[in-house]
Amino acid sequence: MEKNPSDLLGDPRGSGPHPAHVPGHQSLIIRGGTRPNRTAGLVDTSWSAIQIGVYAEHLDNWLRHFPAGRLLFVSGERLIGDPAGELGRVQDFLGLKRIITDKHFYFNQTKGFPCLKKAEGSGKPHCLGKTKGRTHPDIHPEVVQRLRDFYRPFNLKFYRMTGRVFGWDD
Repeated sequence: MEKNPSDLLGDPRGSGPHPAHVPGHQSLIIRGGTRPNRTAGLVDTSWSAIQIGVYAEHLDNWLRHFPAGRLLFVSGERLIGDPAGELGRVQDFLGLKRIITDKHFYFNQTKGFPCLKKAEGSGKPHCLGKTKGRTHPDIHPEVVQRLRDFYRPFNLKFYRMTGRVFGWDD
């Protein structure tokens, strides 16, 4: 569920304030819900910000073209919490010598993400761009729970497909 608030920050419709920052934006997530009872409606699966989080469906498409053993599934959460460890998995998968280690990273308190201590060919650190580390919009707890319930079966299928539990149902 953490990814979805980030998706809500990007306006899929073009210019102007994104609906996530406009009062009543929850109605874009839940159709048919009323202000006192947001869980009465259905998750609006026609909205791309909702569709993008149904990873099992996207992976089904990829598996039509590539065998599962040729794909590596990287945890974005672990990439933030243990970047060297997750990149170690990537290096192993690619058959590369492990050269990226903890010494290559520091944690940027302002952004809330790890940064490279020194970018290749540069004397200065490299952090994620301006669109990363933003404050997520406030989403009513009932809507968050409704989204968790909506995504749960897709997440469980994705875990089975990848052989990895990402812990998104917490």
